[in-house]
Amino acid sequence: MTEAPHLSNDAPQGDWADRMEQAVLDAAVERAPGLGWNGRMVRAACAANGLSRGDEELLFPNGARDLAALLSRRHDDRAMAALGEVDPKSLKIRERIARAVSARMEAGAADLEATKRCAAFLALPTNVDLGLQLAWETADLLWNWAGDTATDWNHYSKRAILSGILIPALTMRWFDGREAADAFVARRIENVMAFEKWKAGKDFDAPLRKMTDALSRMRYGAKAG
Repeated sequence: MTEAPHLSNDAPQGDWADRMEQAVLDAAVERAPGLGWNGRMVRAACAANGLSRGDEELLFPNGARDLAALLSRRHDDRAMAALGEVDPKSLKIRERIARAVSARMEAGAADLEATKRCAAFLALPTNVDLGLQLAWETADLLWNWAGDTATDWNHYSKRAILSGILIPALTMRWFDGREAADAFVARRIENVMAFEKWKAGKDFDAPLRKMTDALSRMRYGAKAG
């Protein structure tokens, strides 16, 4: 019988842990279609790599949530590798975002059945927080690739908007197919661009300035401002 590769392994602990996380994730991707994304799947994936329950608890203290995060980040890495072959400066901004979202969808589709199980797991009320966090991480990576350099509130609004596109787009890709997902993304990007064009002609700071001017006049007199 193969001995469990406990944390006393001669390899540096960090390196061992990283390698083992990925090995368990590989096993989880294989087993999730039959077992679902749950604690039973985590135990089976760990056992396939000779891990004891103690090792499992040390490596994956949050169980299936930890493996869900690892899977999402693996798909992020896979998408960024594909996007590394594309020059974003050669594309218009809407084309960059469409290309980025498409790359991320196809990265997850490579593990489609396991990804479906993981998506259903993240949709549970107890896991929605993790799903939102992972969507934000993905949105940040995609905007960085697209060349976003904003450091003001636009930095956060762009990522919030893209997260709002990613979550339903990925769900559609997993369950309804690529064509439906691509069409959805195209419509949403068109809506966002139309909103940005409309917003550019508006002065949303005007109410704040009026209030500030009024308070200033009240304090310093009619000539203040």
